[in-house]
Amino acid sequence: MAENQEQQASDIIVNGTIIFRNRTEDPNPVLSYDLEYFQRFEPVSVGEMLKRVPGVTFTSDVLEYDAVQFRGLPPGYTQVLINGRRAPGGEADRSFFVDRIPAELVEKIEIIRSPRADQPSEGVAGTLNIVTKEAATFEGGFAKAGALINKDGTVRPSLGAAYAGRIGENTSYWGALNYQERRNAKKKVSLRFKKFTTGSLDETDPAFKNTELQDDTRDGSDLSGSAEIRHDFGGKSYLRLQGFFVDTNRDENEVSSTFKGSGLSPDGVELQHEDIKQQTYAVNADGAFDLGGGQFGIAAGWSGYREDTNVRTDEGDSVAEAELAGTETLNIKDDEYTGTLSYSIGQDTLRFKAGIDLLDKTRNGANLAFDEDGEPDDLLAGSVFRIREKRYDPYARLTFEPTSTLTIDAGLRYEITRRNVLSNEEDSTALTQGASYNAQSLNPSLHLRYAPTDADQFRASVARTVRRPDYDLITPYDQEETPGDEDVTRGNPALRNERAWGVDLGYERRLGGRGIFGVNFFYRDITDVIELVSLGSIGDGQLFTPRNIGDGKTWGFEVDLSTPLTVIGMPDTGLFANYTYLDSEVVDPFTTEKRRFNNQPHHVYNIGFIQTLKKLDASFGATVSGRSKATESNFDQTVELKYDPDLEAFVEKRLGKHFVLRFSVQDILRRSKKEAFLKYDGDTYEDVLANRRAGTVKEYELERENSGPLYQVTLRAAF
Repeated sequence: MAENQEQQASDIIVNGTIIFRNRTEDPNPVLSYDLEYFQRFEPVSVGEMLKRVPGVTFTSDVLEYDAVQFRGLPPGYTQVLINGRRAPGGEADRSFFVDRIPAELVEKIEIIRSPRADQPSEGVAGTLNIVTKEAATFEGGFAKAGALINKDGTVRPSLGAAYAGRIGENTSYWGALNYQERRNAKKKVSLRFKKFTTGSLDETDPAFKNTELQDDTRDGSDLSGSAEIRHDFGGKSYLRLQGFFVDTNRDENEVSSTFKGSGLSPDGVELQHEDIKQQTYAVNADGAFDLGGGQFGIAAGWSGYREDTNVRTDEGDSVAEAELAGTETLNIKDDEYTGTLSYSIGQDTLRFKAGIDLLDKTRNGANLAFDEDGEPDDLLAGSVFRIREKRYDPYARLTFEPTSTLTIDAGLRYEITRRNVLSNEEDSTALTQGASYNAQSLNPSLHLRYAPTDADQFRASVARTVRRPDYDLITPYDQEETPGDEDVTRGNPALRNERAWGVDLGYERRLGGRGIFGVNFFYRDITDVIELVSLGSIGDGQLFTPRNIGDGKTWGFEVDLSTPLTVIGMPDTGLFANYTYLDSEVVDPFTTEKRRFNNQPHHVYNIGFIQTLKKLDASFGATVSGRSKATESNFDQTVELKYDPDLEAFVEKRLGKHFVLRFSVQDILRRSKKEAFLKYDGDTYEDVLANRRAGTVKEYELERENSGPLYQVTLRAAF
């Protein structure tokens, strides 16, 4: 869809045309996908949409798609924006759980591989920009009613409605509400061995220690909404007010039963219940006005995040005999205020834009534990904290188009960060100890786009990006049982931002009228990488602290194809495929040996098709996705992670011009998440390191998790 081209609701909801990836003309590398690209597979959330996008991975449980990872790097390296502005989330690594944004609110998603100067520079691995539906590009209404059915027969509703219209000729509006319930009932099996042995690796192995069976059921609901009103003054001048909210309530119940010895005799149970309440709010206003031969832009917004999580743990010889062992609470309150001033001037061949982005963020948090009697359990230093972060980011951007085939975009962004951390002393809730950090980073960018023909375009980009430290790593308190059960991690407020130079080289070719083929090579050189280092023994474990340990780099290439098969006489068949190769290098802070970034697979792929049956006014399709295994290295253990391939499919019948009935199913192959834990022993840091290098394993654990198919029946109506 061309920019600002208005669509009718029926064009989106009841449409027999296969939709392919958009071809953008941005000077920097951007992949753009309209909601219709994904909608036939009925994704519930943005997380499920991203399964079909090149280079995207998750390390979540089966049927969970929360913390998105671009190019296999940890979630904190991926920036998430909503309508071009930061999306505050509760995660310590500053990531945003994209499974909390319903697909119904989305107009399109953009994968920004390399940022321009007027875009935030935090996406070292890339930036996800979620664009909600806009009043100016949509007219009419739609409603949907659906049911999600789990393997255990439990049915959950999914409801949504939206409408966009006009008041007079110059004012447009949009409003939407969505409610959905979700359930994921998983089963886990863990087999533990006293040492690594070859052979069957089951409960008959002589080194067998115990097995753990776990039922993990997650029930939740999301209520969300968005609204917009926009007034156009003529030309490119406008004023707009937007808002959205997401309210998530979730219950997580785990029942873990342990059995020991070859006779599998019961060895106790643990029950854990988490009551999670999360709210995200955003209100933004922006506008553009003709001024002095150019255009003056202004924007302001507030975003808020609230979380109230309560965890209860019961232990005993059996479920009936389990008694309260302790509780834990997590309370987070985030408030972000943002502002932007900019001025643009110039014509088609030469344009200049200068501006400044402002941010003032405050995070108040408290993580408290209580014993079985409800009394505070060892109130640790830093368990109550406040983080205040201010940013001033002036920028300048110059766009030069000497010919119709060449675009050069160059810019500078100067990011100034002021951060202050306050936390409590041990056994007190008063905020008394603090630390400050100031940083400046000059982030240049240069993008070239060369389009010698209507079908071909080449891109080359160089840009500097940053990654700010995790919140829990800059808070000066002791986190127990991190990274291991007996370990403690102490925050370091003096951590520097990670910085990266990035290069992207890409080529795209239009295939016929609607298809597209693309390939992109990327390289990131990251300095001041943050990793945990050991400060020595503490009790039965180690005391760790995060530090900037040195440099790392990652590289690879992405290939994607989406096209109708018109060339072989099948115009009603759409083929979709992508493949990403990933590699990296960083020095392990414990072994001092080179390894890949944690949990980065070597390759990620997705391939699927959609077939339209015009005579029946129906369609069907399927897609399969997968990834290679990955490894995570911690001080006293390594973890190998592997997922089975995932297959999903849909079939739909269009009923006239205003209705479509769709049946879809996920996890057809009953995929498993497979983890292998190699745990090393030692009384000192040197002992553990020696055992790691010698391959002497204290305990070997195999864990398997699966959930089963998820069915969905949906009726959509357009009006």
